This record gives sequence, C-alpha cells and structure tokens, in this order.
Amino acid sequence: MLRFLGWLFAVGFMFFVAGAAGVGYVIWTASKDLPDYTQLANYAPPVMTRIYAADGSMLAEYAEERRLFVPVSQMPKLLIDAFTSAEDKTFFTHGGLDWQGIAAAAYRYAQVKLTGKGQIVGASTITQQVAKNFLLTNERSLDRKLKEAILVRRIEQTFTKDQILELYLNEIFLGMNSYGVAAASLNYFGKSLDQLSLEEMAYLAALPKGPNNYHPFRQKERAIERRNWVLGQMYDNGYITEEQMKEAQGKPLVVTPRPFGAQLFAAESFAEEVRRELIELYGKDKMEKGGLSVRTTLDPKLQLYARQSLARGLIAFDRKRGFRGPIAVGELGAVPDWALLMKDKRVPDDMAPWRVAVVLDVSDEAATIGLQPKTQPDGTLSAERDKARIPLELMQWARAYVDGTRLGPEVKKASDVLKPGDIVYVAPNKDTGDYHLMQVPEVDGALIAMDPHTGRVLALVGGFSYGRSQFNRAVQALRQPGSSFKPIVYAAALDNGYSPASVVLDAPIEFKMPDGSLWKPKNYEKSFFGPATLRRGIEQSRNVMTVRLANELGMAKIIDLATRLGIYDKLPAQLAMALGAGETTLLKMVTAYAMIDNSGKRVEPTLIDRIQDRYGKTIYKHDKRDCASCMAPVWTPDLPEPELIDVSDQVMNPYTAYQITSMMEGVVQRGTGKKVLAVGKPVAGKTGTSNDERDAWFIGFTPDLVVGTYVGFDNPKPMGKGRTGGELAAPIVADFMKLALKDKPATPFRVPRAIELIPIDAKSGKRAVFGQPGVILEAFKPGDEPPDATKIIGDGSSVAANGAPNADGGVMLVPPSQGDAGGAPAQTAPSPGQPPASGGLTGQGGGLY
Repeated sequence: MLRFLGWLFAVGFMFFVAGAAGVGYVIWTASKDLPDYTQLANYAPPVMTRIYAADGSMLAEYAEERRLFVPVSQMPKLLIDAFTSAEDKTFFTHGGLDWQGIAAAAYRYAQVKLTGKGQIVGASTITQQVAKNFLLTNERSLDRKLKEAILVRRIEQTFTKDQILELYLNEIFLGMNSYGVAAASLNYFGKSLDQLSLEEMAYLAALPKGPNNYHPFRQKERAIERRNWVLGQMYDNGYITEEQMKEAQGKPLVVTPRPFGAQLFAAESFAEEVRRELIELYGKDKMEKGGLSVRTTLDPKLQLYARQSLARGLIAFDRKRGFRGPIAVGELGAVPDWALLMKDKRVPDDMAPWRVAVVLDVSDEAATIGLQPKTQPDGTLSAERDKARIPLELMQWARAYVDGTRLGPEVKKASDVLKPGDIVYVAPNKDTGDYHLMQVPEVDGALIAMDPHTGRVLALVGGFSYGRSQFNRAVQALRQPGSSFKPIVYAAALDNGYSPASVVLDAPIEFKMPDGSLWKPKNYEKSFFGPATLRRGIEQSRNVMTVRLANELGMAKIIDLATRLGIYDKLPAQLAMALGAGETTLLKMVTAYAMIDNSGKRVEPTLIDRIQDRYGKTIYKHDKRDCASCMAPVWTPDLPEPELIDVSDQVMNPYTAYQITSMMEGVVQRGTGKKVLAVGKPVAGKTGTSNDERDAWFIGFTPDLVVGTYVGFDNPKPMGKGRTGGELAAPIVADFMKLALKDKPATPFRVPRAIELIPIDAKSGKRAVFGQPGVILEAFKPGDEPPDATKIIGDGSSVAANGAPNADGGVMLVPPSQGDAGGAPAQTAPSPGQPPASGGLTGQGGGLY
C-alpha cells in the first residue's frame, strides 16, 4: 500500500512538474513580446491646446481628443470613490486581479452558455483596463488575456495605486469626445472637477461601461438609472450617507454641453487666426495633441466693442440700400404648428440676440410674429411658443430694394413690408419689448485694433458673422487701400526734402502713353483747386496733387518706404500705385500706421503673446526685448526698476513720423475724416476709397491705439456714389474709439524734441502771424523753416510740351481708366526694356478719398 501511495505521489508529482513546466513555458512564451510597461512612467497623453485672452479668460480649445491632464492628488476624493465603486470596489486591496470577480464572471459565462439566457459580463479591474488601454489591443483571445494578466502583475509591482488610478482617470473615454475625467467634467457640465456635485460625479462614473448606452439625451432614463446605481454602490461602500444618496438620486440629470472651438462671443475670427498661426509654427499634430497653453493679445471688452461697431456700421449702410425681402416664405395653413416652418432655419451664435420669426398676422400698425423656439441641449426645440410684434416704426427703414442706389416708396403701413408666412430675422428692442425687423447685410468688412508700441492686436473682427462666412477679411482679403495709402507718398516726400508747407499745383496734368493715349488723373470732385500745401493735399485727399508729387519724387522712393512699412512685398513702379491701386490687407495697413504712430519704429503685428508647452515651459514669446536686470536672484527695494531696451529698427525718420501724424490730425479736424471728431479726443487718420466706390477704408490712431476698418462687397462691385471711406468707414472707427477710449484721458500726440512748430498760412505755406485767420502751427524738422516766397511744385516744368511726363525713378506710365473718377489705370504699360506686367489693372484701382 505504501509502495502504491509512493508511486501515486511520484506520478502526481511528475504531472505537477510537467504542468508547471507547461504553464511556465506558456507564460515565458507570452512574456517574450510583451509591451514595455515601464513606458507608463513617462505617460504624456494627447492633450488639447487651450487659448486664452489677454485677461486670462478662455478663448478657445482645439484637440483631436478633448483631454485635460489632472494629477490624482488634485481630484476630489468623492470622484475617486465614485469610480472605484462603479468599476472596481476592491481596487485598493487586490493585487491587480479580482479573483472573486473572475470566478463570478466564469460562473456567469457558463450559465449563459448552458441556458442561452442572460448576458456575459466581464471582471476587468482598473489595473487591467490600464493595461488594455495603454499597452494592448481589444482582441478577445486567451493569449491576450494571459499577456494582460502578466502585465497587470508587473504594473502593480512597479506603480503605486495612486499612479495607476491617475493613468486610468486621465485616459478613459467618457463620450462627447471627452478623454479623461477633467475634460468630461467641462464638456458635460461646464465645471472643473472641484465644482462637481455628488450626482454629477456619479454620472461621470456611470459612463465607462458605455457612454452611448447612458447618453444624457438619447438614453436619459437609463443614464439616471445607472447614475443612481453608482450612488447606491457608494453608499454600500461607506463613502456617502443614506441621506446623501437619496438626495442625489432624486435630482434630475442636467447636462449642458460646452461648445468646442471659440468660447468668447464674437471672437471666432481671432481664435481661428491664432489656430492657423499655431499650425504654421508647430504643425497640426502638436497643435491638437501637444497641450499648448497660448496667451493671446485679445482684449475681450475691446473685441466686443469692435464687433458691435462694425455690425452697426454695416447694418446702417445696408438699410440705406433697402429691404430685400424675407429669408423664406412658408404657408401657415400647411402645418399644424407654425414653429415647424422654421425648423431648418438658424441664427449663428455670433449674431445673438437675433432670432428667426414667422409672420403670423399683419395690420397697418404692426406685424404679429411667432418666435422660433429655443433649441434645447439635446437638439430638440422647446415646447414653449412665444409671440411678439414688430411695430411700424421699427420697420419703416424697409423700403423696397431696387438696385442698391434707389429705393422703393416710403413705408406707410406694416403690410407694405410683410405678409403672413414670411420668415424673417428679428432683434429685440431693449426699451419696449417689441422687435426690430432685421436683414443680414450684403456688404461686409473688417476691423482691427492694435497697440502701436508693441504690435499686439487687441481686437480683430473678420466680418459681420463668422457663423455665416469663415473668410477673414482682416487678414485674408486683398483689397485696394485707395487714398489711405497717400500718407506713405507724402511721408516719402517729407523724407526727401519736402515739408508740410511745400506747395504742389492742383491743376490738370496729362501723361502720354506709349499707345498715344492720354491719362488725365482727376480729383473725386472733378474739380481742380490750384496751388496747395502738402498738408492741404492730404487733408482733402487730392488725387492730382498726389500723382504730381509722386511723379516729381519718383516711385522708387515711395516703393522703398511702402516695403519697409510692410504694406507690399513688391509694388509695381506705376504712378497709379500712389493712389492706392495696389492690393494689400487691412492688417498690413494698420501695422504701417502703427509704425507712424510709434515714431517710425518697426512694429511686428502679433495675436500671440506667449506659448507654453504642457509642462509650463515658455517656448515662444512675442516680446524680444532683453531684460538682464529681471534675473536678479533677490529683489530688494533699493534696486532700480528693470530697464527694457527697445531693439526695434527705425524704418521712418521720427520727425517725418510726427509730421505726417500732424497732417493726418488735420484730416480729422478739417478734411475727409471729420466724422471722427465725434470721438472728442486727439485722433489722426486717413480715409480711403478705391475706384467706383468699391472699397471704403479709414485708419485712425491716437497716441496709444490704432484702429482700421474696411467696408466692401466680397465680390468687389460699386457701393454707390458717395459711399466713401469718410461716409462708411470713418463712422465705424469713431463708434469703436468712443467706446474704447471713454475712460481714457485726451492725450495729445507726443512731439519729438527739436521739432519746430511755426505759424504758417495754411493755403500758401508761407510764414504768418499766429492768431490770424487761416494760420496754423506747422511742424518743421530741425533746421527747416517755411519759405518766404512760394515755390510751386509742378508748375509745368515737369510736363513736356507734348504732354509726356518727366518720369523719374523708372515710373511706368498708365493709360486712363474708363469711367474712373479717381483717374486710376485700366492696364499697365511697361517702361522701356521691361516685360509687360502680368495681370494688369482692370479699372478697379485709384484712390478717391
């Protein structure tokens, strides 16, 4: 018997050894190609890039996966309790595998297989999920399960429980493109983790099993049921009291999805331009996954003012063109609910508080409207039905559109404009509770506000509505600046021996073209005004004076200055370019004016102040000034303030910069920009209008702020006689400046030391006695003074008997434009030895105002 038992033991031992060897071989085989689990120590997940305004408020977020990394030490304990209760209640006690859970899962598996009823459930611990999510695939096989078990043991031996939990809670997918609990907290509830309520934590903990199964809108009942189950588990595990559980279970599930992209109202154009710059700097992959923290230059208050001012200006102009009719027409009797007529209509977010409405009834005095019900977070329409009225006085502007220059008869009753079934845009009247009739302007535009000393773009609006058109007219639209380019011509003259008191003849002039035709530049008024000072020429925006001055000066000098100021990369040497016929962007023009305002020092425009990587290290900053004294190891009260040395290039003589600034002050005080006087503070600036009133500009500045705006059709076409920069663009800038500067003192422009202010006669340019009529203080460079006798530039000496000009500096001559009040060219004629210019002008150039 003993021998048999010994034999039996030997056989059993041999089987045990063989089995152990087999298991060991299987484990050894599975371990050979295991992923490197130690890489988890250097976990750097894709994290979304966040963009902030200058005041630190959130501007936008961009990511492929919406994720924010938060250390587990900064997570609320109740949130951790919720997840462990829902996913792995023995997490802090097991060694990575829950054997009791595995046994229960195996029993359940056999039961389902034998009976064919029920559902197979898993038994994955949080550590197993980390191994699967980070290191393995979702393949269902014995080999993958074995590898998972081996990895789990090694992870548990290498990392602490808190480290494992941190990996899990920052990586897990929770629906709505949310990766990690921090992103889910923001995306579902608009809150940071420390602001979550108990029921909100429980709902997030309910999601790992299947976010779509517990969707807050499509599966709301199941979501609440699962949330309440998690709360029950938390109570069973002793994390909350029964009272807390019942109170949280009785609360509704309130989810408010947070929009992705731009977060600040009316800042979409700015945010999109920053996004493009980040892609250009670092590439799309790093922009979306690198977790960059970007501090921009945007001033949210000024951005709101900019959007309001531009929108008001565009709407005011569009109303002068007439009402083009409703956006759609529906049949009230064809639907059981009038709200259904508007189901496919929407108002972009940046057009708030506009709404869509359907006209229900019309009388002589008013139109009764049904307002489109508000859209709920789940995408459905609210059950509420609100009605309102548009009184006659709030739609009397809506005379019928004819051709943009002529209008239909005056509106005398509401039925002249609207009829039942018309679907229109409306906006609330804050005083009465009634609604205005609105329409989206056909014309569009842009506005930029910039700090002239740093180039920081404080506000940027790329159009009336980013939701309707993502085209950014501030930086992407190439348009002709018209007479807003003239200050560059006059500044080049001031840099080359002229003074503001120099006199130029404003009289007919002819330029003979190679084909024998004549170009006869004209002023906007179709009149000529005789001799006038440079100051008078820029204040009244005289085309003929500007062309004559450019011809005398030579286009080469003008082109050189325009290039140094960054307006153009390569400007053709054509006289018409002096009238602003070359295409450029609003941002480039505003930057050039900023350099004038900055005493002629270079300004680099920027929308970004600083960029930090995911670890907080600064990897980019716009301010390149060195501050050695800022690095003092210890700060003491006796240390002097750090001195920042300005390393900017001097691109324009500072005396010239002040002289042209003073002359542009005259544009506002006495010239084409008089509407900006409404600001009530010292402002300099210049209007600009291109041929046939296709483009209207005004760029104005104070000592510490530059603002530029552009108005025109996206498909360039005439806006109508008299629709000039002074009439359309200048009021927009004035409106913005009144808001932006309302709490600022009236600071005069800084006069450079050694500039001489001498009284002269504004018309003749000769020295005069201050106080007499027509006498102004003019700015002269050191050593310059007004002439005793008037020397008239362009008194005929520059024009040959046959009418051909004395072309200086390789000027290309241009033929006359057809029907061009500004005398801009229809095509270009190359100078001798030069090839024809490609893409010649087509009658759209020339500065008017």
